[in-house]
Amino acid sequence: MMKHPRKTRLELLADRQGLRLAAQLSPAARDLPHQVTERLRAARERALASRKLQPVRSEPVYNLGASLVLSGGNEESMGWLGRLSSGLALLLLVVGMLSISEAQNELRARELAEVDLALLTHELPPAAFADPGFLQFLQTVD
Repeated sequence: MMKHPRKTRLELLADRQGLRLAAQLSPAARDLPHQVTERLRAARERALASRKLQPVRSEPVYNLGASLVLSGGNEESMGWLGRLSSGLALLLLVVGMLSISEAQNELRARELAEVDLALLTHELPPAAFADPGFLQFLQTVD
């Protein structure tokens, strides 16, 4: 007997019984009147048309090897704790982005203050500000 990894023994026995029954009915089906065969054909087509395929629902995966996967899901399955944690995560993200922006602005202001300090402490003629080599001069001073 051939092994099928996806079918259980009971399913295999049911399939075999169905094949035996079909083999016995096939010769008798040739002797049926035309009206009966047409009614059977129409009933078979209606049964196939009414059969709806169930959509495959994927289950959320929370841990996949060494990575963590967060599953979305629908609003009803989330609960109040899930909504609270999602809102908290969003709030932390916004606060983090604002603090990074503020830190970059502060760093830029300090760099500009250092340049201004260097300009004010060194004796420069006013024409130096219009000179294209002024940036090179600032680099040599530091």
